[in-house]
Amino acid sequence: MPILGIIASSRLSAAATAYESIATVTVGSGGSANAEFTSIPATYKHLQVRALIRGTASASAISANMQFNSDTGSNYSYHELYGSGAGGGQASDGTTQTRFFLHGNAPAATALASSFGVAVMDILDYANTSKYKTTRCLNGMDVNGTGGYILLDSGNWRNTNAISSIQITPSSGNFAQYSSFALYGIKGA
Repeated sequence: MPILGIIASSRLSAAATAYESIATVTVGSGGSANAEFTSIPATYKHLQVRALIRGTASASAISANMQFNSDTGSNYSYHELYGSGAGGGQASDGTTQTRFFLHGNAPAATALASSFGVAVMDILDYANTSKYKTTRCLNGMDVNGTGGYILLDSGNWRNTNAISSIQITPSSGNFAQYSSFALYGIKGA
């Protein structure tokens, strides 16, 4: 095998083993009021949440909200950039919030049938007890088969505790059947 093939092969092997599945929550029939990960081990460098989301609320979209360690205080902040299939981008932010957005615009009951929003959030240095926690998230959805939204978020949880639990709740209604939330641990170098 040529040297470049060996280097590429070793990089793929390292990347494939850098992520370890910790837990997955898949919503069954009837929906669910939340998804929760508890007893998260402090043995990784970072965490990643991957989600496939649809809501049951009688609306075109819901947000999927996230809190750490059952903290409902005003200890969260975020910045968001987003654009739609209709044109230009926009920005928003929030300080002293009581949650993050895992997904700011996930499809709900009146959206395109069977469409789901997707999100990937990295939670950086989640077990480090000497600094606040930072997140970054990319998410998006199809609105009507011809256009959609894409959002890039960053967040901050102003707490130095290690993250041991993550709660995800819809802004209204429930998460619809087949919504899925997966938690991965990212190994450090």
